[in-house]
Amino acid sequence: MKTQEFMNEAIKCSFHGMRTNAGGPFGAVVVKDGKIIGKGWNTVTTSNDPTAHAEINAIRDACKNLNTFELKGCELYTSCEPCPMCLSTIYWARIEKIYYANTRKDAAHIHFDDDFIYNEIPLPVEKRSIPMEQFGREEAIKAMKEWEEKEDKIEY
Repeated sequence: MKTQEFMNEAIKCSFHGMRTNAGGPFGAVVVKDGKIIGKGWNTVTTSNDPTAHAEINAIRDACKNLNTFELKGCELYTSCEPCPMCLSTIYWARIEKIYYANTRKDAAHIHFDDDFIYNEIPLPVEKRSIPMEQFGREEAIKAMKEWEEKEDKIEY
């Protein structure tokens, strides 16, 4: 398959998810060594899971198929510029390149929050629309210290 064919498959997934009322008009595929190893479409409304975006579902599928939590050497093709959550997940998965079709402005035009969240992230914590308050660090830091010293941990 060629690059355009992978993007066409991601777009096909977006239509599939939308037309089956699984969720919004978003689709994605993960590719490794010229083969699709993961597919996904938005299933937020049918799974009652706000994290069930197309990219997340495609990454979950690829990780399951490869039996790994890292996707080094992989590319992601998505029908829309990834939202901040998906972009973070792409970084955590170590995907090496992203191809996208629609922009976050296109998503905002049809009332998806991507652009709003992108604008919230750089704001100082005290200026974000959802209030945040830190407490409990004295106890919580103990788990991080124990992790730091743990000899049988699996790094990621």
